[in-house]
Amino acid sequence: MKRYLYDQILKDLERKMVFITGPRQVGKTYLSKQIAQEFSKSQYLNFDNMNERKIINEMTWKKNIDLLILDEIHKKMDWKLFLKGIFDSRQENLRILVTGSARLETFRQSGESLAGRYLHLRLNPFSVKELSGELSTYETIEKLNKIGGFPEPLLYSLNENEDESIEFAARWSKQYYIDLIREDIIEFSRIHEISAMKLLVELLRSKVGSPISYKNIAEDLEVSPNTIKKYIKILESLYIVFLVHPYHKNIARAILKEPKVYFYDTSFVKGNEGILFENTCAVSLLKNVQYLFDARGKEIGLHYLRTKEGKEIDFLISKNGKPEQFLEVKLSESKPSNSLKYFAERFENTEFIQLVHNLNNEQDINKIKIRKAGEWLANLEA
Repeated sequence: MKRYLYDQILKDLERKMVFITGPRQVGKTYLSKQIAQEFSKSQYLNFDNMNERKIINEMTWKKNIDLLILDEIHKKMDWKLFLKGIFDSRQENLRILVTGSARLETFRQSGESLAGRYLHLRLNPFSVKELSGELSTYETIEKLNKIGGFPEPLLYSLNENEDESIEFAARWSKQYYIDLIREDIIEFSRIHEISAMKLLVELLRSKVGSPISYKNIAEDLEVSPNTIKKYIKILESLYIVFLVHPYHKNIARAILKEPKVYFYDTSFVKGNEGILFENTCAVSLLKNVQYLFDARGKEIGLHYLRTKEGKEIDFLISKNGKPEQFLEVKLSESKPSNSLKYFAERFENTEFIQLVHNLNNEQDINKIKIRKAGEWLANLEA
C-alpha cells in the first residue's frame, strides 16, 4: 500500500535532503524502501547495523547511486555536520533520504544547523483518508477505534476475523510500549524515573479527551508538577502522546492553560466507545494539520476551546492564528450541541461542524453542518 507521503517525498527529493520522522513502527523504513524502487541505483544503510555503520563511518557506499537512504543516522556523533558535508559535496544526481524516530526529531532541533539543506515530513499512523477504498468509511472508524492506525496490527486485521485482530493488536501494543520504555525512554531520563513514567502512561490512558491538571497528576504520583510536565514532554518526543492546547488569541496564555492529551495509538486508550472515537478523530486531525504544515507550508493549528463558563468545543482548527473550523465529535447525537450553537452565534466566517459516527442523514441546521464523521474525515488532505 502506497503511503500518503509517497509522492511528496519524491517531489521534495528533487530539491533537498528529506527527513522523515514519526513514531516507531509507523512505516518509515518500509516507505523509504518503497521510494528506493523509483530510483535505478539506491542504497539503504542503517546505523544500527554494525556492517552498515562501518560503511557510513568510512563513507564507502556505492559511488554511482542516485538515492542514499540513511536510517538512525542521528546516533552517529556529529551527525548533522556529517550530513552537511555529504550534502554540500554530493554528486549532482544524488538524492539523500534520512529517516528516524523520536530522537531524530529531538536532535534535529539542536546543535549544528542544517538550515536550507533539508525538508521535513512527519509520517503518522493510518487514518480514514489513507484507508479510503479498503473499507467503507464507517467500517474504517470502527477498526481504527479497536485496532489503532499502526501498520502491522491494522494490516493484519484486514485479513483476519475481529477477535483474532483485537487479540493481536493488544499483544502488539503491549510489546510496543514495553520496547519504547526499555529502549527509548531510558535515553531521555534516568533509570529511577522509569517506574514513574510507566505509572504516568497508565494514568494518561484513562484521561484522554479531558483537560489534564499537572498539579493533580503530580499529587497522584507524588512528584512535582514540573516533573510531570517534563515526563509528558518526553512522551510527546517519543510520539506516545500528543497534546491539544486550548485556543486563545494570546498564544502564550493558551500554552499556560490545561491541554488535552491523546494517544497516537487509539487501541491503547482506556475508555468507552465515545472516547476511542474522539481519539481516532484527534489522530486524523493532527495528521492532516501536520501534513498541511509540512507539505503545503500552511500555518494550521489544532486546538480545543473552553470558556470560563464551561462551554467547550472538542476541536478548533486555526489558520494563521484565526479560527477556521469548530468541530464537535459525537457518537450518535444528530442535534447540534449547545456549545456549537453558542459559538455559532458569536463567530463569523467560520465553519461549524458536528461529526457524528452513527448518522443516517446529513443536514445543515442554521450555520451548523451535521456530517457523517467517516465521510468527512475521508475528505481531508491526509
